[in-house]
Amino acid sequence: MSDPSRPTDGDRPLVLAGPMLRRVEAQRIVIWLASSHPVRARIELDIGGEPPLRLEPDPGSAACRVLSAGRHLHYLLLDLALDRPLPAGQWIGYRLALAMRDEASAHWVEASEWAPDLCYPGRETPGFVFAPQVASLLHGSCRKPHHHGGDGLLRADALLAELVARNALDADPAPEADGLPAWPSALVMTGDQIYADDVAGPMLRAIHSLIARLGLPVERLEGIDEAGVTDAEQLYHHADGYYRRDKLLPRHKRNYALIEIFFGGVEKPVFTSASAHNHLITLAEVLAMYLLVWSPAPWRGLELDPPPGLSAEDAERFATERQAIEAFVADLPAVRRVLAHIPVAMIFDDHDITDDWNLSREWEEIAYGHPFSHRIIGNALLAYAINQAWGNRPEVLDDDTLERLQASLDAPGDPAHHDCIEHLRRFEAWHYTWPTTPPLVVIDTRTQRWRSERAARQPSGLMDWESLTDLQHTLRGLPAVLLVSPAPIFGVKLIEAIQRIFTWFGHPLMVDAENWMAHPGSAQAILNIFRHRRTPQHFVVLSGDVHYAFVYDVELRGRVRGPDIWQICSSGVRNEFPPRLLGVLDRLNRWLYSPRSPLNWFTRRRHMRVTPRRYEGAAQGRRLLNGSGIGLVELDAEGVPWRIRELLADGRTIAFERDEAASRWD
Repeated sequence: MSDPSRPTDGDRPLVLAGPMLRRVEAQRIVIWLASSHPVRARIELDIGGEPPLRLEPDPGSAACRVLSAGRHLHYLLLDLALDRPLPAGQWIGYRLALAMRDEASAHWVEASEWAPDLCYPGRETPGFVFAPQVASLLHGSCRKPHHHGGDGLLRADALLAELVARNALDADPAPEADGLPAWPSALVMTGDQIYADDVAGPMLRAIHSLIARLGLPVERLEGIDEAGVTDAEQLYHHADGYYRRDKLLPRHKRNYALIEIFFGGVEKPVFTSASAHNHLITLAEVLAMYLLVWSPAPWRGLELDPPPGLSAEDAERFATERQAIEAFVADLPAVRRVLAHIPVAMIFDDHDITDDWNLSREWEEIAYGHPFSHRIIGNALLAYAINQAWGNRPEVLDDDTLERLQASLDAPGDPAHHDCIEHLRRFEAWHYTWPTTPPLVVIDTRTQRWRSERAARQPSGLMDWESLTDLQHTLRGLPAVLLVSPAPIFGVKLIEAIQRIFTWFGHPLMVDAENWMAHPGSAQAILNIFRHRRTPQHFVVLSGDVHYAFVYDVELRGRVRGPDIWQICSSGVRNEFPPRLLGVLDRLNRWLYSPRSPLNWFTRRRHMRVTPRRYEGAAQGRRLLNGSGIGLVELDAEGVPWRIRELLADGRTIAFERDEAASRWD
């Protein structure tokens, strides 16, 4: 018998990405995967001590939703209802088998054949531990493939491998001397799961090769006719298709703003230096990107040689980026494995779509006012819906939305595609809550913005009044909550002050001036939620975005009691901040904004005491930890974090320690 994990039709493996475990509840399991052929799925759950529970949902039913992008890209979302509850704190193995839908008699192919490296040593099948009481979880953001600093998801995989090897699968074990946590309840990805706006040349080359291999439909394009580009094929072979996509923008009186928004026309020397000259444009490009960042399977046999026509400078850059991409690909088997063993919660941030997405009212008016930029945003949002949002809360992508998505996949560039983009732009259910203990509440800080009425260039609030009111209603009466905000609610005050200065001079795009305190309305509303008398007693805020890690202990001034607030930031999974600059900002922030500093009274958080934690081994009192990694948070039965660590890609494990002397100036 041929090996189905190898190419089955040309160079196409049967399973392109997945299985990815997306959501687990007492009587519900959600699994996502992408295949190169229309398939049926069968799953067996080994609950231990009981006969295996076998499920074989009909394709197209509520339990097995299907979307198809051309002949050789098919998405399955298994949303399985169980007739008996899963036991908590116990290993549950699952056997996932696939069969071709067009075969007269089913020939089931087990995951051990098409993904032989999917299981941890000592286990015959992948599996998970149902852990509704959150004793530990992993979290992180910002995973850029061509970053050279390693991948934090490898540390997550190594952690699960060690837990399996030691049979440490109890969902709530006693603390171990060797530092092993409980089996994590979830892997929370707090944004920038892909970088649609910062793409290496070799990655773009792989994307185009994969598009051809999968036979994805050719998208009709509009708004760049002057460059002689009317469809995707012309774009892929255009002389400016690599490293010079900014030149493909149409020329008109507001073109400067489009360049500024999408293609790096504005330098950003303070915090980040984004390069968007390979910005993903077509729907097929973004769909292929997701497959390539989550799975080793689609990389087999892909062309990574430089495209013809590169300048000497671009050819040198291509060679450097190729080394980083090859290292990234080598890590993907471990990435696929960890995603198959732990429920993955996701939410977008800007780079999932484009840098500075919806930063201001002016940004929106310009970006959505031109058909080309409108299409770029819409294609990334459409791909996000299929690859990320679908598994977070499957029921909100109803039949109407799925029909719109399918129509777009069938004929990208047709009117139905445009209508789907408009539908997703108006969509108001990207946020969600998972019924863990404490509940995991994930908020949307990108599409429900509080736009400034005073000045179009002023940064928009991260959430508007209506969405913040809904959030307050969700939180009322809860004893504790895990609140996921892609941008930190309590950020580094010095950096926020710099952003405010640039905004005052009319240049918010130069410094990514999007933080909770940038807009007075949303700042006041979110802080009032913490002060509400029926707010949760314990707030754990999980964030990313900033490319460094930190932990703040936050308390309200002038009140006898709480709530207790912990701002925990882990970023990036595969990215980091310029080290020298971060050291300077860290030192200045400690001098200017220590908890006792009078400058705190000039900030919007003047009624809160924010105490940064030191991290283990920090030099000179550093508070901001740099380096690729993944965050690990452990909580007690009340939802209080008792240990907070960062698992760095270089192998170090760094703890953030509460320091009672931190209120003094260093």
